[in-house]
Amino acid sequence: MQSPMAIDSSLPTEKDQPIKGAWIALLLLLAINMFNYIDRQVLAAVEPDVRRALLPNDLSAKAKMGWLSGAFTVTYMIAAPIFGVLAERKSRWWLIGIGVIIWSLASGASGLATGFGMLLATRCFVGIGEAAYGPSAPTVISDLYPVRSRGRVLSWFYMAIPVGSALGYALGGQLAQSSLGWRWGFYAVVPPGLLLGAICFFMKEVRIGASDLSAKPAHRPKFSDYLVLFKTPSYVLDTLGMAAMTFAIMGVGYWMPEYMEQHKVPGVHGLSPRLLFGAATAFAGLAATLLGGIAGDALRKRFSGSYFLVSAAGLLVGAPLIVMMLHTPFPKAWIVVFFACFCLFFNTGPSNAILANVTHPSIRATGFAVNIFLIHLLGDAISPTIVGWIADKRGINAGFTFMAWIMALGGVIWLFGARFLQRDTERASTQLQ
Repeated sequence: MQSPMAIDSSLPTEKDQPIKGAWIALLLLLAINMFNYIDRQVLAAVEPDVRRALLPNDLSAKAKMGWLSGAFTVTYMIAAPIFGVLAERKSRWWLIGIGVIIWSLASGASGLATGFGMLLATRCFVGIGEAAYGPSAPTVISDLYPVRSRGRVLSWFYMAIPVGSALGYALGGQLAQSSLGWRWGFYAVVPPGLLLGAICFFMKEVRIGASDLSAKPAHRPKFSDYLVLFKTPSYVLDTLGMAAMTFAIMGVGYWMPEYMEQHKVPGVHGLSPRLLFGAATAFAGLAATLLGGIAGDALRKRFSGSYFLVSAAGLLVGAPLIVMMLHTPFPKAWIVVFFACFCLFFNTGPSNAILANVTHPSIRATGFAVNIFLIHLLGDAISPTIVGWIADKRGINAGFTFMAWIMALGGVIWLFGARFLQRDTERASTQLQ
């Protein structure tokens, strides 16, 4: 077994140049991912306005509004494996284009909703549209760029998460407060979404496995081939670590407003605590996503398990920062909050690069899709409820402390995975033969 602290000189020669036109495809997918997260966050920004308009005098209004997020998440995680299999058999660019158009139209329909039932249905269709796109996009990028640069390139792609989320919150909030009203928060994402979706139909399809060591991808996968995913230690451990990270990100994001309200956190220079937290998340997330990918690729020259090591470092440093935040008075605590958010996003590029590198190109889309299903099932689908239950019993500080332990557990899991990464990367191209 190779040590994660050394590189085996017998590692096969890698393709070291991206496929021609790769940067054009990356820019298109980055723009799509940006609008993906803008659309997701618009609902959160206009939620109070939607609740007042569609659920007036409803004693269960807040709970029902929570169902909207849950409906999207459940639909997305269930549909993703289906589209993952399709992405290995059909044109991925067509699947991406169709998915973008579906979620754009569904978002526009959310603005047309005249009742809660219609809004619930449209958010489900947004989940279906994103499920068509989610497994395909990172596999296209993986086929365009060689192994040595995937961490960095995937970090560029995933930087849309903090940036798009912040823009969506700002866009939705501004339109809700304007004379146009909250419905235009949903309408605004439709034209660019339709345009980006249409462009996908004109993109040249890249051969599956084009940038991997194997010259030819394996045959069309059989059901038994997918079991390889669960026999690959790096894939399983990476997914478990990502589930812990997703659990913490959703838990912190969901309960931070309650924490600030209970502790009467003051604003700074006229800026509200929520705005400050949103800004800290956006800037820390952007910097961490980019730097994490760069660090993973740079350290790969020295450490075979660099992607795992970088990911683990983020969570293991971030966990005590969450606890430190609980014992640091504001406004000084904002510095701790910034670096805690930085640590939570530091793994984004490396952890996704692991998924790409240890799965055979022919089952890579399903690998990403199954990962989507599991990290949502074990992460953000349950964390608000579990942390809320702890907060009810022991207080909100206890809830945040629990999230810190989950982060630490995720970091330990990723550390353990480092010893398998080189071996599983080398085996990936031949594991179905």
